[in-house]
Amino acid sequence: MTRRTTTLIVGLVLIVVLGGFGGAVQVPYVALGPGPTFNTLGEVDGKPVVEVQGRETAPTEGNLNMTTVAVNDGISLFGAIGLWVSGRYALVPRDQIYPPEKTREQVSQENAQDFAESENNAEAAALLYLQVPTKVTVGALTQGSPADGVLAAGDQLLSVNGKPVSTAYETLQALKNTKAGERVSVTYRHDGGPETSATITLAQGSEDEDRGYIGITPDTTPDAPFTIEFNLADIGGPSAGLMFALALVDKLTTGTLNGGKFVAGTGTIDGVGKVGPIGGIPFKMIKAKEAGATTFLVPQANCAEALQRVPEGLELIKVDTLRTAVDALNTVNAGGQPPRC
Repeated sequence: MTRRTTTLIVGLVLIVVLGGFGGAVQVPYVALGPGPTFNTLGEVDGKPVVEVQGRETAPTEGNLNMTTVAVNDGISLFGAIGLWVSGRYALVPRDQIYPPEKTREQVSQENAQDFAESENNAEAAALLYLQVPTKVTVGALTQGSPADGVLAAGDQLLSVNGKPVSTAYETLQALKNTKAGERVSVTYRHDGGPETSATITLAQGSEDEDRGYIGITPDTTPDAPFTIEFNLADIGGPSAGLMFALALVDKLTTGTLNGGKFVAGTGTIDGVGKVGPIGGIPFKMIKAKEAGATTFLVPQANCAEALQRVPEGLELIKVDTLRTAVDALNTVNAGGQPPRC
């Protein structure tokens, strides 16, 4: 065997070994990219994404799409390089998405909780905008929590810590700056019965909360003979709040917010309609444009980032509250100039 042949064989073996290594060894990164997008005015699995029961809704047209970010985990070295080179994905350290002190299941549970809270905030913000009276009920109760044995799921909360409450937002605000060991009063109704008062001793809350832990998930519901349901499962995080709220406003008012066109967007929302920033907006805009959107609603705090990678033909509208979002869409429909990024 000649030296040239030997060198060739060794080179081929190294290529095979390195190829196997690069294709098998996982890197400590995840790839973020465009995720699924859903029309909040449409249906999923035969059910309306935003469903109003017990009240007639107005006809809707076009799209009000919520957008998501896909997280690709467990990727190989070659896979990571391929995703990065595509230009559609960004690589970030895995511990930014899955902190080492938390299991993947814990992260998923937190994301699911954030999503459920975004639904409740969207309902509260839309009903406040529409001036529909609301009440707050115990949506879920954690077994073994301070409220367990005092409150029950479905109880209507009337006051918390001495403050009247009619929304989930007001309930959480009433507990703001409370601490573990502090005793708070709660007035409630069980099964439509008489007002009942009790005192609950709070436990330690999580590090990122500015209140003691009571162990309930408060839900805002209409104080009227109709109910609202959100039928979108397996989506995490809080960034769908704005689009859920807009869908509700569109269904409960005459006319169409989007003028029958394809509008997409993103943004967190609190119980009084304030729109907050989100992550991954470049990927959300890519997916929205590919799906057919011509207009994209951007939280004001994300405008600078969004302007760096705007897909061609996608108009960016700046919003900071539910009201400014509704006003901006009405302005577009009237042929005016909405606030842009």
